[in-house]
Amino acid sequence: MQRAEDLTLFELNGWQWLNEPANWLSYAGLTVTSDTDTDFWQTTHYGFNRDTGHALLQPVGAQFRMRTRFFGDYREQHDQAGLMLRIDERNWIKAGIEYVDGEQYLSAVVTREHSDWSLLPLSVAHGEVESVTVEIERFEDAVHVRCAAEDGEPVNILRMAYFPPDVPAQAGPMCASPDGAGFPVRFADLTLAE
Repeated sequence: MQRAEDLTLFELNGWQWLNEPANWLSYAGLTVTSDTDTDFWQTTHYGFNRDTGHALLQPVGAQFRMRTRFFGDYREQHDQAGLMLRIDERNWIKAGIEYVDGEQYLSAVVTREHSDWSLLPLSVAHGEVESVTVEIERFEDAVHVRCAAEDGEPVNILRMAYFPPDVPAQAGPMCASPDGAGFPVRFADLTLAE
């Protein structure tokens, strides 16, 4: 993991890149263009293991809430962006938007050795929107993933999942483009409450 030296972003210090992208900018939030052939996935259904996606991570405690609002220019199959909560390459959660068969989906992947995947069409949940707000809340042995349209209050639970309690972890914005040539995404704001 590479250290994002001297980076203060969203009024927080201590960020570290996991797989730093070639193109990113920390002006008016965080803008990233994902590199080609990047993804986070472990084994299930596809038979491959990938830990090449981009995540700008920050240490988080046993109880916290992280929220971000983001805009993406989704065009290629599996373009994705959102938040990641991570212990290591075999134990993590990613949640946000993934582009599948020409449509944006609210998406959550929980990985404990093997990845699983939950999807809901964004248009069904929120209609036509320009941005999405995603929140990850960790407490005791659970993580709640919530979402909202635009900059609304994320009250709709997309997923509740087990996550090992009292284990050091990191969280932050993530993106990847497994099949495309990369896509631009802007994280307009991010908050962290311990």
